Amino acid sequence: MSLPEILRGLRLPVIGAPMFLVSGPELVIAQCKAGIVGSMPSLNARPASQFDEWLHRIREELAAWDRDHPEQKAAPYAVNHIVHATNARLEEDLAICVKHKAPIIITSLGSREDVNAVVHGYGGFAFHDVTTTAHAHKAVEKGADGLVLVSAGAGGHGGRLSPFALTQETRAWYNGPIALSGAIASGAGICAARAMGADLAYIGSAFIAASEANANAAYQNTLIASSANDIVYTDYFSGIPGNYLRSCIVRAGYDPDNLPPRESRVNVESEIKAWRDIWAAGQGVGAVHAIESTEAMLARWRREYDAALNGVVGA
Repeated sequence: MSLPEILRGLRLPVIGAPMFLVSGPELVIAQCKAGIVGSMPSLNARPASQFDEWLHRIREELAAWDRDHPEQKAAPYAVNHIVHATNARLEEDLAICVKHKAPIIITSLGSREDVNAVVHGYGGFAFHDVTTTAHAHKAVEKGADGLVLVSAGAGGHGGRLSPFALTQETRAWYNGPIALSGAIASGAGICAARAMGADLAYIGSAFIAASEANANAAYQNTLIASSANDIVYTDYFSGIPGNYLRSCIVRAGYDPDNLPPRESRVNVESEIKAWRDIWAAGQGVGAVHAIESTEAMLARWRREYDAALNGVVGA
């Protein structure tokens, strides 16, 4: 299908995934100026009053960019909301998005028809992230405008299904916008996501190494030194299966090869320390080799994307 107006004109078909504690206004602004959708979780703003300030700053800086660069306007930004019942800030944060008319909302951990209705009420676009086709059906039934398919290898709360399987089974019945997540960290990976049937690549872990990311040097350097074999998939730290850097687990005093499963549970506030100490990352980390600006990263990916696309077309 053709993409809705809000997602047309991207200089690269990418959404920068919202990363807990890592994505902030600096990264979002840099991503949007470079021509991709930049996003962040509302919960990264602490205290909650800071969220309003962040959205005001993003709006003002992107508007200034557009005035100065009418030939290359910024891409829209997105805000991620955890809609699980334990997120006590949801109503307040959503009201701030309404105030600023945040162009794109990405919801996680539960499909909410009422949340989608609020977003549609001011003309926003609602994505929902899913790890199974059953969740995808439910999200569409409840009014999501697009789907983020979180497949195996994705950083943070990654799914279990191959991106091939999840994309093909979703495309068999869904003709709306799809963003695909899971170990994508290069222009060739973006091209592959498109070839499989996704409209957009949904990329997080590579941006941990962006100079604008809110990640400390130790986190960034650990990421750069890691490969796919250094990623551990476990539900032990948050109650939901996710991908984490092995060395962080060891440093915290755990045996990454003998982490017991635990009863699934979600509590937004109580998990902050775990995410701060146990660093998340996806299986695509082997493609990340240096700390660099978002602009430089995306320029390289555009070259790789064009080369991969031309290679496929010319094959």
